Amino acid sequence: MCYVFTFWVFFVLFHEYKVVTTMRLRFLANQNRRPDQYTVLVRNVPPDPDETVSEHVEHFFAVNHCDHYLSHQIVYNANHLSGLVEKKKGLQNWLIYYENKHAKNPAKKPTMKTGLWGLWGQRVDAIEYYKKEIEELCKQEDEERQKVITDPNSIMPAAFVSFKTRWGAAVCAQTQQTSNPTVWLTEWAPEPRDVYWANLAIPYVELSVRRLIIAVSFFFLTFFFMVPIAIVQSLANLDDIEKVLPFLKPIIERNSLRPVIQGFLPGIVLKIFLILLPTILMAMSKIEGHTSLSGLDRKTATKYYVFLFVNVFLGSVITGTAFQQLDNFIHQSANKIPEVVGESIPMKATFFMTYIMVDGWAGVAAEVLRLKPLVIFHIKNAFLVRTEHDREQAMDPGSLDFYNTEPRLQLYFLLGLVYAVVTPMLLPFIIVFFSLAYLVFRHQIINVYNQQYESGAQFWPDVHMRLIIALMVSQILLLGLLSTQEAEKSTIALLPLPVLSLWFHYVCKGRFEPAFVKFPLQDAMVKDTLERANDPTLNLRDYLKGAYVHPVFQKNDIYELVTIDEEEKNPLVVTKRQSRMTTPGGSKFNSSSGTNEGEFSRIPPP
Repeated sequence: MCYVFTFWVFFVLFHEYKVVTTMRLRFLANQNRRPDQYTVLVRNVPPDPDETVSEHVEHFFAVNHCDHYLSHQIVYNANHLSGLVEKKKGLQNWLIYYENKHAKNPAKKPTMKTGLWGLWGQRVDAIEYYKKEIEELCKQEDEERQKVITDPNSIMPAAFVSFKTRWGAAVCAQTQQTSNPTVWLTEWAPEPRDVYWANLAIPYVELSVRRLIIAVSFFFLTFFFMVPIAIVQSLANLDDIEKVLPFLKPIIERNSLRPVIQGFLPGIVLKIFLILLPTILMAMSKIEGHTSLSGLDRKTATKYYVFLFVNVFLGSVITGTAFQQLDNFIHQSANKIPEVVGESIPMKATFFMTYIMVDGWAGVAAEVLRLKPLVIFHIKNAFLVRTEHDREQAMDPGSLDFYNTEPRLQLYFLLGLVYAVVTPMLLPFIIVFFSLAYLVFRHQIINVYNQQYESGAQFWPDVHMRLIIALMVSQILLLGLLSTQEAEKSTIALLPLPVLSLWFHYVCKGRFEPAFVKFPLQDAMVKDTLERANDPTLNLRDYLKGAYVHPVFQKNDIYELVTIDEEEKNPLVVTKRQSRMTTPGGSKFNSSSGTNEGEFSRIPPP
């Protein structure tokens, strides 16, 4: 029966992967023109003694992608400037508030204190004060903007490079540019609204160190979090609560309340402990240096799923209501771990039922009612809303938090796969949850939430991998449970199942995953051909101009897109290099010193 169930899961997952892949390819083939289809993010541009970063990027791509290179946009470290811009917006908002207040009562000029939070300090005319502050801040902003543009230290060794065709962008994004694999690193650029600009200012050489530090921090966060969970769940036992908080004994002893408290208290306590966790994990992902919002969501979702697996699933199963079980588990030999967990799983079915109701059912109901956004809106409206702009921001529904929602859904998949054989009574709770979640989230995504970015189902490989992990975990724990029931023959017969699941994962990975990480050159050529036929007068340079300009520069003329003339009209690639080496007489190219191998300057034809 286990083999039948496993092969049925294989069939469903393979079919679903195939459907999602087909939908993604159809979406990419039919979607409208977007700047990211023509643009590549280039990082770790090597320094050149004779050229600036912008000139070096232009020279490299004009030579090595001469028929397709169109323009490029250098990346600047404008994080401090962004802070000044945001500060100015806040001051302007206060100015509008006091001007509106003065308009309602012209006889009385509004005043304020200049100290912290307006609680103390000299009392001054609020309108004049904010006008003066904004004027000074505008001067600082202009100075900082000029500094960012002119200071070489503010110019990052990275650029958004645009091409004349999708085919040219696909070739550049999916190939190694030089013989040195550590420089001129290319990847598909995120769509403009998906770019996380703050992390583009992080030097590429820092990323490995940052990710190592975050990996170590996440390890300690995950495993040391089991200690407070074990302690709190031990206190969730009513007898322990009576010992620690004796004044609650009259309430606990009531026969009508005792079963409710005993059933729901552990799940509620665990839910409270996990409230701030997604925010903490998102902050850790930002420190890692990912350059897109979708990338931040994917990495945070992975961390959150690992955390839920270790602490909510394994932690609840192992520690239970007695901290001594954790000590016993730590001192067990490795080959006894599946047996220990297998023995504990049936005993924790009741806890997971209540957890599904507390976190799953109640979470879906809260999503329909949107209680949390409603409470936050009224708090903002009472204390923070001063202008119509503030009110619009307070009423913004936001977007679906993928990094928070998807790992929780997959935790329920894990519970369903684990308890399908051990305790089938848990399955109706999960089926009800997924039925409600499908209806609710479908409605919310279509009618409520704003779309923050479009990934084209790029998250599905991660989702599929976690489903396979859940299937393998359920098989290993079933083996552990059977080994405790003296069913040696059945245990041996089921040993191939985890191996088959791993093999199935690699089959799907090789068959479908390339469609999620690469763009087929054939499809790119088809789209380019159709575009030339349908819109022969398209000025792609004007279309891409400003697409990847940092938001703080978008309304200023000093930050312009760097372009080159058509290659057909200007076959000579201009360079400022002083030193040159001549190739043998039969060659059409001149090699430039100080460059990477494969970088040449073309000479005009005779």
